[in-house]
Amino acid sequence: MATNSNFLFFLLLLLFNFHVRLSFSDGDSNSMESVPDLQMSMYKVIDGYPCVRLLNLSGPIGCSNPGRQVVVAPIVRYQNATQLSQSSSILVSLDEFQSFITRIWNDSSFASNIAGVIVESGTEIQNKLKGFSPAHKFPQAEFAPYQNTNYEWNPIGSGIMLNAYNFPVFLLSESSTLTLEEAATNNEKSMKAFTADVAEFDLVMQTTKAGTHDSESCLKEGACLPLGGYSVWSSLPPINVSSEQSKPVILTVASMDSASFFRDKSLGADSPISGLISLLAAVDALSRVDGLDDLTKQLVFIVFTGEAWGYLGSRRFLHELDLQSDAVSGLNNSLIEMVMEIGSIGKGFNQGVNKFYAHKTGASSATNETLDALEQAQDSLKSEHIICSVANASNPGIPPSSLMTFLQKNSHTSGVVLEDFNSVFSNKFYHSHLDDTLNINSSAVVAAASLVARTLYILASDNNTLSSSALTAINVNVSLVEELMGCLLGCDPGLSCNLVKNYISPTNTCPSHYVGVIPDEPSSTPYLGYVDDVSRFLWNFLADRTSIPRENSSSTCSKGCNNGEVCVRAETEGKGVCVISTTRYVPAYSTRLKFDSEAWIVLPPNSSDPMGMVDPVWTESNWNAIGLRVYTVQNGAYDNLVLLGGMAITVLAYLAIVITRAFITKSLKRD
Repeated sequence: MATNSNFLFFLLLLLFNFHVRLSFSDGDSNSMESVPDLQMSMYKVIDGYPCVRLLNLSGPIGCSNPGRQVVVAPIVRYQNATQLSQSSSILVSLDEFQSFITRIWNDSSFASNIAGVIVESGTEIQNKLKGFSPAHKFPQAEFAPYQNTNYEWNPIGSGIMLNAYNFPVFLLSESSTLTLEEAATNNEKSMKAFTADVAEFDLVMQTTKAGTHDSESCLKEGACLPLGGYSVWSSLPPINVSSEQSKPVILTVASMDSASFFRDKSLGADSPISGLISLLAAVDALSRVDGLDDLTKQLVFIVFTGEAWGYLGSRRFLHELDLQSDAVSGLNNSLIEMVMEIGSIGKGFNQGVNKFYAHKTGASSATNETLDALEQAQDSLKSEHIICSVANASNPGIPPSSLMTFLQKNSHTSGVVLEDFNSVFSNKFYHSHLDDTLNINSSAVVAAASLVARTLYILASDNNTLSSSALTAINVNVSLVEELMGCLLGCDPGLSCNLVKNYISPTNTCPSHYVGVIPDEPSSTPYLGYVDDVSRFLWNFLADRTSIPRENSSSTCSKGCNNGEVCVRAETEGKGVCVISTTRYVPAYSTRLKFDSEAWIVLPPNSSDPMGMVDPVWTESNWNAIGLRVYTVQNGAYDNLVLLGGMAITVLAYLAIVITRAFITKSLKRD
């Protein structure tokens, strides 16, 4: 009897314990009001920047899931991953990243167990690094207008961004880095436990699904789109398109796009955005000068996009000039007397001195005049401590720049590229996500803008009538430079800054200067939904700064603009105003591509287009979604143990019921 009583007491205690646990579960469930709440408690969505799949005519580069499904694997620190016994998500510090990639190429057994890669970020890591450039040592050497393509302009370059990786790679934000470090630590502490923190990568590319492995095949299948966008050009003062333009043209060039191992983290602060900001500040300074109509030469400014991927912008611009298309209405190739490019100038400030180098094409009267004008402008800025020297004559030629396109088109082109380096890049983070505001100095940008603005005024003026007072009146707005840096090189305020919002309604706050893709038929008057925020801002800024107000300035764009006028600020609440300006969009995409019958077609190479002969024709794979999340899972052994435990409890419960029934039956008979 005592044994039976103890057994009944045990059953009652078990039922009570189950009831208490159920009550607590009910209490917890009150905070879970929906399935999304449950998902949020289980899964941590990670902020990050993916490396994506790009393709060219030769094959793929970049990163992708190996198949059509998400990839899930436990998180392991690279420093602890001497050997990998199972498929793993590798958490790697940026200072280890390059050695990690090298190990992948040299250790196939190690590489076979890599499910995905997660790269940490943080200012401490950035400060530790002496340099990181995933580009080649001679970026885009195939387009160089000279023979020595083994020269190392970028000695620190590794070229790892031009390789193909059959696994996903994500760069973490600083906050997400802490989350992943915690997950890796949890796994290290519970190596013999039955749970693990895993990373789930969703980086499935349409080119993988379609089985297309180069640009031509993926364009045929509609699994990718060509890299491209819209360049912007503007003239100061506006060109009268109705009359024949006869003034020689001084073309000032900058680029707006950069590249990086990680698609949406391409800031390019020094290369090339410092040059772009310098150009905008120079335009602003010159726009306030009186008597621009009396200049003997026409000033034209152009900002190219797609230069980091085969000089798409400059090549397409010259092609449009040959066609005399609407995109370049008012310009004539034969009138371009001089090309001045503003390259990487953000690191020119050192120990109180702003030092720049003029990389020139061959000797010509126009080039010599430009060098003289630079010297004259430098002398007028003595208080600014600016030194501009001619680059080393032992260099093989001009550095990687848009000017290469002009030289390939016409080897006699007169041109100068203004840079912050002499023989090798001073930017140790070229084409890296670390090329951010910490990598440049605003003083150098202001100094370069001042030097360029005064040089252009000297070149465009009749030297006989140029006065020193006119030159000293050309001053760069320092506040504008700092504001542009805040708008174009960070998230705070980023593209939500007042300057940008004064012209457009940005779709993003954080800028990224990756070129993007061109989805539909290119046009000189494109659908603005296909034009990125930066291009639209530049178009409005340049149209405004180079404009002449119309006589009836109160007239808004809703009433229509006259011939020779454009509508600025059309996206703002005031719906814009019409101004007299020569500002145009120019499509930027490969000269080997044609949009026909709602599809992109790769054209055969043309011997008359030497750069087209070596054009990789870059495309980007389509995708449905990209994401990274972390959660905890139980391993299979634990699941089997739970199953066996459940089966044992079921058997024991059945036996308990049988015994209890027999006991009760026996007790009733006894009564």
